[in-house]
Amino acid sequence: MATIALNQLIEKMKLDNLTPEIETKGIRLTQPDINRPALQLTGYFEHFDATRLQVVGFVEYTYVESLSDERKREICNELLSYDIPAVVFCRELQPDPIFIQAAVAHRVPVLSTKKSTSAFMAETIRWLNVKLAPCISVHGVLVDVYGEGVLITGESGIGKSEAALELVKRGHRLVTDDVVELRKVSDDTLVGSAPDVTKHLIELRGIGIVDIKALFGASSVKDTQNVDLVIRLEDWDKDKEYDRLGLEENYTEYLGNKVVCHNIPIRPGRNLAIICESAAVNHRQKKMGYNAAQELYTRVQNSLAKKRDEEEE
Repeated sequence: MATIALNQLIEKMKLDNLTPEIETKGIRLTQPDINRPALQLTGYFEHFDATRLQVVGFVEYTYVESLSDERKREICNELLSYDIPAVVFCRELQPDPIFIQAAVAHRVPVLSTKKSTSAFMAETIRWLNVKLAPCISVHGVLVDVYGEGVLITGESGIGKSEAALELVKRGHRLVTDDVVELRKVSDDTLVGSAPDVTKHLIELRGIGIVDIKALFGASSVKDTQNVDLVIRLEDWDKDKEYDRLGLEENYTEYLGNKVVCHNIPIRPGRNLAIICESAAVNHRQKKMGYNAAQELYTRVQNSLAKKRDEEEE
């Protein structure tokens, strides 16, 4: 199961640590969900998911302030006795000294942010969803072509890296070569990125390792990209029937998400970069409501209908 260090969240969200005596280095977050402990502060702990990050907003804060010191101490000790990763106070609200004492006693970090509660929660959940998303590594090349994330796959040595290099020369952006880390951010979205070791590098057989960022500049690379289209390269087989119309979409599946997939046969003289560009633009047109294959089908049907009408006359 994917986890992320609490310190990364502190750095990303620029959180202030109100309990510096508590070491945050070994604490890890295991899920992107967040909890506002309103019910818990009233004493209801049934179904309390203590593994979530706890966020205290203005409502929870004012409720705690209205309690007597004895009740505050009781409820704070009960809440913080659970294995909570951290408690974040929003709007720069300052926790009661009783809360801080209980947090230190139970070794639960207390953090603070200037952001409003809803803004902090939305941004944190979005970020954690990406960082904690299910992840797999696939063999291929990911390129941003006209804003469409094109994942090029195929057997080793078939020409994936060469196609990516030509696309970069034509003004498109490389995300990763050889190994693509895919994260399932949602049921509709796959995000691809490069491992830190191979970021911005391409391997060309006969030449070796090429640094794309150094050769073509910062505008030629990109850190992450949604995967919108898969192009699977394969050796040309004269006995195989290839789709020549594209009326029906073929799909491949990663982490349970379906992605449109085109099988492209490789043959001397075929320009892979132009094919990838055309596939990306065609996919973009389909998303915008125009389907060239459907247009051809409609024209043929209209032509046949016109001929029948002329014959009947």
